[in-house]
Amino acid sequence: MLDQAEVARVLDILGNRNRRRIIELLRQKPCFVTEISDRLMLSPKAVIEHLHLMEREDILSFRLDERRRKYYFLANDISIIVNLTRKEEAAGDQADLSIRFRQSLTTLRRLVDAREEMSESLRTLEKNIDMQIRDIVQYGRDLLDSDDEINMLIALAHCDLTAPELGELTGLPEPALAEGLKNLTMKKMVNIDGRTVRLRGTNGSE
Repeated sequence: MLDQAEVARVLDILGNRNRRRIIELLRQKPCFVTEISDRLMLSPKAVIEHLHLMEREDILSFRLDERRRKYYFLANDISIIVNLTRKEEAAGDQADLSIRFRQSLTTLRRLVDAREEMSESLRTLEKNIDMQIRDIVQYGRDLLDSDDEINMLIALAHCDLTAPELGELTGLPEPALAEGLKNLTMKKMVNIDGRTVRLRGTNGSE
């Protein structure tokens, strides 16, 4: 079993991408130098340097054929696979992390841009709402009996409410609320359906 220093040295050797490519090729079958060079598109000189380095560390070994050519093969495939897998997994994890990091930055940019667009739309919407409220107040003073009735209608324009909820939103005491609801019902401005008060003409009400 390798000690810590030897493990560190082997991992340092396997940190080179071309050496990992050579190991992967030799895992498929033994090869000689020119074959490795052709398959991986590396110069024979570079291949020889990588092979000698891994041979010194007992990662690779070789046998001679009848023409005295060296056929290189993995000396300890199980050990190399374990170490190589861990190294490649770490590299893969780092690559995945980098991809996710960049994707997160891109997504953040899109979200910020979308938020800005939404903020601008909301600002425009708020201006339009304020304009409509001013119009309602102006027209309501000619059509209705009091500002209380105007405030009740503005509150109901936001959503359907129960009478207590309407009183809470407008701050009207119960007698004034009841009087206002009676007047608005007579003017066919609101409908009271059970406990729910809603504007006429909204949600299908007539």
